[in-house]
Amino acid sequence: MSDTHPEVAAAAEIRARIDTTKPHSARFWNYFVGGKDNYPVDREIGDHIKEIFPGLVDVAVTSRHFLGRAVRYLAGEQGVRQFLDIGTGLPTADNTHEVAQRVAPDARIVYVDNDPIVLAHANALLTSTPEGRTAYLDADLYDPEAVLKAAEGTLDLSRPVALMILNTLGHVADHGRAVALVQRLMAGLPSGSHLVISDSTATSEGMIAASEAYNASGAVPYYVRSVEEIAAFFDGLDLVDPGVVPVTDWRPEPTDPAAPAVDAYGAVGRKP
Repeated sequence: MSDTHPEVAAAAEIRARIDTTKPHSARFWNYFVGGKDNYPVDREIGDHIKEIFPGLVDVAVTSRHFLGRAVRYLAGEQGVRQFLDIGTGLPTADNTHEVAQRVAPDARIVYVDNDPIVLAHANALLTSTPEGRTAYLDADLYDPEAVLKAAEGTLDLSRPVALMILNTLGHVADHGRAVALVQRLMAGLPSGSHLVISDSTATSEGMIAASEAYNASGAVPYYVRSVEEIAAFFDGLDLVDPGVVPVTDWRPEPTDPAAPAVDAYGAVGRKP
């Protein structure tokens, strides 16, 4: 009989699943936003892409600012108290639960990812105000019904939920499949729920070249899409003003730093 503590064994199993020989999207993005949870292989492709297209760093940073503004809008102006953040990535500053609970201490947040390195860092996410709650699910975007079922352990799906999918859907190669996955998730949420999406877009030669370089690196491919394809994720929803726009143009705040033009679009839509 083994004397190994179950938590120690689980941590070892997670570490064994982490491949440090190939770039990884969550670690790569973490490097771009100034985090420390990345490896030499991630920094190498990151530096290479900076040479090809320095603007991708701006995409990473401004997409993070978009997340904050969207969450503050939903928690503050719309009274949303439940957030389902799929493809959460690695924790940095101002994660969804931190922003939401700053506005509404009783907010509940469920993070979803199925990546071993994100799972290994999940404890850094699992903080909460006493009034609220934060949970992490090791679950798969490709099984929306299982995600929703698991989220019921923390969220009340009979009440509005903000579904957050930021810089994640590019991993789904087929656009039609990506749209269907989003629709299946929204189908399980009630009227008054919101969808928040942002993603890199094929709106410049530089971004397209950066995407091709990343996909040639051995990492799991990530596909940039047209603005029209981003807009299609919101079919059937009521778009919140100003609609599908560059992330820097979505309800900018007076305290925001001057924003460069970026190849990333985002929007918030409400389920009627």
